[in-house]
Amino acid sequence: MAVALNHYIDHTILKPTTLVSDIEKLCQEAIQYEFAAVCVPPPFIKKAKELTKDSMVKVATVIGFPFGYSAIEAKVAETVLALVDGADELDIVINLIALKNNDWEYLANEINHLAPLIHAKGKAIKIIIESGILTDEEIVKCCTLYTPANVEFMKTSTGYAEVGATVHAVELMRKNLPDNIQIKASGGIRNYAFAKELVDAGATRLGCSASVAIVNETPSN
Repeated sequence: MAVALNHYIDHTILKPTTLVSDIEKLCQEAIQYEFAAVCVPPPFIKKAKELTKDSMVKVATVIGFPFGYSAIEAKVAETVLALVDGADELDIVINLIALKNNDWEYLANEINHLAPLIHAKGKAIKIIIESGILTDEEIVKCCTLYTPANVEFMKTSTGYAEVGATVHAVELMRKNLPDNIQIKASGGIRNYAFAKELVDAGATRLGCSASVAIVNETPSN
């Protein structure tokens, strides 16, 4: 059965050569298709807020993107600036070096610095774990670690790793997260069929740059 996916989509452009005209087009499309949010580079938060101000479209941005190994202090500074500029949702890349070196205490310290700042402003956290380069055990440990921080979303991927979103990762996250924590799938979502699979697996947001093509595609059934 066909499902309208527009309200699941974070319409995204994060390339380092993004133009003002790209943001204008992104926001216009997001309003036209009633996407959940636009996800833009930090320098464009104010512009995106201005362009979407008379709509229901939220403005998301990224912190520590795309590799996640910025110092905690740097991520705090990025977060404060993003909040001042008006971001509604912050997609934060975790420190994957800490994770791969089994330094879970560092990761706990990182989110414990960032979450209070964001929640104090009533804004949403999407924590990016880069699931495509993690083992199942590491994904489950992330679920356990970030649940007490009351993040609003756990997000699969930045789109910059060799593996993006997978149905398996979404299913594993859904199985190991409480109902109040949603899942955002992102990375490599380019057609309706895959997007629908991810939603069926438990994703409630989809990070896409091919959003318009996906929603205009006629499903096969």
